[in-house]
Amino acid sequence: MSQPRPPNGPSAAGNPSAIPPKEPSSSHTTGLRYPSNGKTIYHRHLSRSKTAELSQASFAYLFSEMVTYAQRRVTGIQDLEKRLNIQGHPLGLKLLDLLLIREPPRSQSRPLNIITLLHFIKINLWQHLFGRQADRLEKSSDPDAPDEYMIIDNEPLVNAYVSVPKEMSQLNCAAFVAGIIEGVCDGAVFPARVTAHSVGSKEEGEMWPGKTVFLVKFQPEVLEREALIGGKG
Repeated sequence: MSQPRPPNGPSAAGNPSAIPPKEPSSSHTTGLRYPSNGKTIYHRHLSRSKTAELSQASFAYLFSEMVTYAQRRVTGIQDLEKRLNIQGHPLGLKLLDLLLIREPPRSQSRPLNIITLLHFIKINLWQHLFGRQADRLEKSSDPDAPDEYMIIDNEPLVNAYVSVPKEMSQLNCAAFVAGIIEGVCDGAVFPARVTAHSVGSKEEGEMWPGKTVFLVKFQPEVLEREALIGGKG
């Protein structure tokens, strides 16, 4: 009677299935890493970090990396500003709910008209992002543009550490903030298109060379709803 060959014999070498697979090591498992106490940022109270601030050096570094990322494979200045706008849009959607929750219970109501919404952006949103209010809020004086409003910032923080080359002089990186504004408008069900425009001049004597106008152009249905509500009032 023939004896069976040992597992490490020629027959085992010729038959890979005869070799038992190795168990995966627990040290090579993939997945999210959690703090030792098991708590993440999602466990924090929404008002806990209300007064927290980020250093300008950290912000400048992070924002420069965002601009560099958005600049990859762009076809021109408009394409780059569009990508910055897209990066800011989801932040605006989330900030609307966050800022409303942090309001006192008596004022935790969503803006119900254009003026209330724009004042919320000029005051609450700017205060949260930049520690101050926007400088001015104006309605377009063009009678053919009743859907256009302007939020003016004399010195946008996002442009403070950005050096724009001459061949890209029309670029305004505050398009990122325009995307945040647009996200707030969309989240409040006041859909609008928001763009950032440089109006300052670097000529001698100009007080605010980096002045930026955020042009908010609401969709036609917003004005129709506004007129209907006004008519009922």
